[in-house]
Amino acid sequence: MTPALETLQSVFGYAAFRPQQEDIIQRVVAGDDALVLMPTGGGKSLCYQIPALVRPGCGVVISPLIALMQDQVDALRELGVRAGYLNSSLHAGEVREVEEALRAGALDLLYIAPERLVMERTLSLLRSVDIALFAIDEAHCVSQWGHDFRADYLQLELLHREFAAVPRIALTATADARTRAEIVQRLQLEEAHQFIAGFDRPNIRYRITLKQNPRQQLLRFLREEHPHDAGIVYCMSRRKTDETAQWLCEQGFNALSYHAGLDAAQRAQNQSRFLREEGIVMVATIAFGMGIDKPDVRFVAHLDLPKTVEAYYQETGRAGRDGLPADAWMVYGLQDVIKLRQMMENSEGSEAHKRAEQQRLNAMLGLCEITSCRRQALLNYFGDSLEQPCGNCDACLTPAETWDGTEAARMALSAAYRTGQRFGVNHLVEVLRGSDSAKVQQFGHDQLAVYGLGKDLDNNQWRSVFRQLVARGYLSVDMEGYGALRLSDNCRPLLRGEESIDLRRDVAVKTRGQQTRQPLPEDIDVELWEALRECRRQLAEEQGIPPYIIFHDRTLKEMCQRLPADLAALGEIGGVGERKLEKYGGEFLAVIDAHLQRAVPA
Repeated sequence: MTPALETLQSVFGYAAFRPQQEDIIQRVVAGDDALVLMPTGGGKSLCYQIPALVRPGCGVVISPLIALMQDQVDALRELGVRAGYLNSSLHAGEVREVEEALRAGALDLLYIAPERLVMERTLSLLRSVDIALFAIDEAHCVSQWGHDFRADYLQLELLHREFAAVPRIALTATADARTRAEIVQRLQLEEAHQFIAGFDRPNIRYRITLKQNPRQQLLRFLREEHPHDAGIVYCMSRRKTDETAQWLCEQGFNALSYHAGLDAAQRAQNQSRFLREEGIVMVATIAFGMGIDKPDVRFVAHLDLPKTVEAYYQETGRAGRDGLPADAWMVYGLQDVIKLRQMMENSEGSEAHKRAEQQRLNAMLGLCEITSCRRQALLNYFGDSLEQPCGNCDACLTPAETWDGTEAARMALSAAYRTGQRFGVNHLVEVLRGSDSAKVQQFGHDQLAVYGLGKDLDNNQWRSVFRQLVARGYLSVDMEGYGALRLSDNCRPLLRGEESIDLRRDVAVKTRGQQTRQPLPEDIDVELWEALRECRRQLAEEQGIPPYIIFHDRTLKEMCQRLPADLAALGEIGGVGERKLEKYGGEFLAVIDAHLQRAVPA
């Protein structure tokens, strides 16, 4: 047995490595550099934690997640790993204690914020001790094309210069080819072996639908499918985040808000509650979530369209880290696209950057509008592939109807052109539907040839036509005006009759009770499951740590299924390492034994 495998089993309690983990770990143990792309929940952290324990010295982990470092360190200490962290949340005395522990060789892993790492005091300290490796977590933050860019990460090239003999491993769950290339260039990882473990998260069900009444759509989704589950709801603005959280509380959910406008103490408190309590719904902007280790997030919902496929994949990836069924649910509309494009146009980036961002938004909108398997399209975006449709997205489960929208599309394009390409969707729909509104008459649009030609379609159907024409690039949104629609060059073949177009037939959202899924397998006794969860909750509360740090849900489920009678049998269950077996084994065995005693007939 290799030292790495022995560490996996004795410390972390797992019998075998997942695909690619062992190759990555052996390379880093041997002193080589590595770039690792592995989906959220795929076991990235073990790829640096085990080499740090096997190699001499302390492993240094650079992470942007100050608010999460304590929980990460708590989880390692529960396993018997000597871990600490350095960031701005510590007072001077605490910083000295960590520094002294590092000098004394009393740390296996040290988590450190990038801005702290580049201080001369820190660099001087690191030069004076044995370093096992440097792990650059959330490595996509180094890319200005990425969705979570952090300027502090640009200085991490100094690791190659200052510590040339120390292996470096850069890790991320989300990076397309362009972002990967920038990570390599910025961190000088040209010699690093690249491991791309695939992007598929088969346990996540992807569902995307149109905004009709978004609050009621969200409420129906939560009540019917996740009434007591932990989850995240993403919104575009801080105001909407606060209002949605308050409204969910009024509907009986335990909801909190999180965004950059809250003071640091409130953000930290809300994040801590989400991690440590059961069934919290966090309503957040994109300020929340990177690196969230909570394994039992059962859903991620989007009330607004993300800017990029990378952001969507990263955010939805926070669901189902434990490998159990989870939902990625989203509603979107044309107004989302208009708002995002206005934000991009008003940004201070270069024209090249703005064009790239527009292309990424178009790709995100394309993912929403496709009628084929969403997972295949999502994986294809990252250069991954899936031979057969997944069977676990809305497009596979309830295939969309299409219709020949060629004539409707030509009418829509003609309406935009004949009104001077100065008006938004609502006005164009009024013209096509033959409205006698004051605005239509004011501009003389009741005299146009297209006036009233579209009475066969209702308002929502016309909005669908315009939305799909924007998504496919036939129309663009004028950012300087008020969302005016303009014809794009590639609409010419359609107008000239040289091509046709099939459009998605949008239908009213209907309740589908059969989509509700229970996370518990049928062979699990619910009473025992709840008893084990209560034991875990009490132990976590006593120690002030999140329940999942003691045992993941997957471990409790295996206890329910295998019903271990002694410590030896309990130690064979995944996630029960030697330290946890010694610390908690007796209490969980007592819960199982008491349950079995009650189940035996008198």
